[in-house]
Amino acid sequence: MIGSNFSLGITILLGIVILALGVFFGLLYLGIDRKLVARMQGRIGPPIRQPFRDVSKLLMKESIIPDDAISWLFKFAPVLCLMGAAVLLLYVPLFGQPALLEGSGDIIVVLYLLIIPALALVLAGFSSSSPFATVGAQREMVTLMSYEFPLVMSVVAIAWHTGHVTGASPFLFSTLAAFPIWGQVGPVGIIGAVLLLLVLLFIIPGELSKIPFDMAEAETELAGGVLVEYSGRNFALFYVANAVKAIALVAIVVGLFFPYNLSPVIGIGAAIPATIVDGIFFLVKVFLVMFVSVMVARAAMARFKIDQASKIYFISSTLVGLLGLILLWIDLVI
Repeated sequence: MIGSNFSLGITILLGIVILALGVFFGLLYLGIDRKLVARMQGRIGPPIRQPFRDVSKLLMKESIIPDDAISWLFKFAPVLCLMGAAVLLLYVPLFGQPALLEGSGDIIVVLYLLIIPALALVLAGFSSSSPFATVGAQREMVTLMSYEFPLVMSVVAIAWHTGHVTGASPFLFSTLAAFPIWGQVGPVGIIGAVLLLLVLLFIIPGELSKIPFDMAEAETELAGGVLVEYSGRNFALFYVANAVKAIALVAIVVGLFFPYNLSPVIGIGAAIPATIVDGIFFLVKVFLVMFVSVMVARAAMARFKIDQASKIYFISSTLVGLLGLILLWIDLVI
């Protein structure tokens, strides 16, 4: 009993540390994102520490609740959003280490958890009684339904191929780390895996409501959309949740396609130095994925209309993902 309680206490403590690191690096990458995009567009941009200032300022401000809002749901939605993003971190490999709850869930659980922050945004929009927020919530629902199928198909395709080749449990990140997809496929399979990677890279800005898929917020059209009525601490929770979700989402892509550690390559065997090197290497991989999928897209593209976004995700991304799946199947049979 004592050993069980001690183990539970260690798990809770590690969970708090992971959440703190997720918040810190999520806000840090958000600051880097804003700075680099500004530079790419010929602007100076805010300082990298600006997201930390924003959160600290919002936490000191009053949270105003609209008179016609569903009060309890309006206040619960940001908590649900942050909780969903925080739990997601516990099931995803971070800093070159296995997920904290490795073995207690698999990639299917992660896919379900990814839906929670988006649903929290929808609840926030509908509960605020604002027509701008309602339209934003409707757009968020359409976007969610559009990218969910190609997202699931791409992830399941990688797991399916891994399971057939290795015979190991395919929906565990530990299996994907032990058998990276690039080492299992031939030339045809490599093309298929690249297509699936491109689909996931294209889905990331939609999951994070970033340009060109920020129709649900659309400040120039909807004055902030789903979050137009939020302020103070409630808005800060959404702000932090989005930063945490960004880290978790990119970590999923890294875990699926780039589950490599640097320490074995350069011959570091000691535990602590290897952990530090692999953690830094993980942060570099996260930055590169964010740079390609979020920062470059934000700097180079304008916002899509909601019907355009729906067609791109539900039709174009699905067809590309299906082609990638077919190529992986062909790679198995030839």
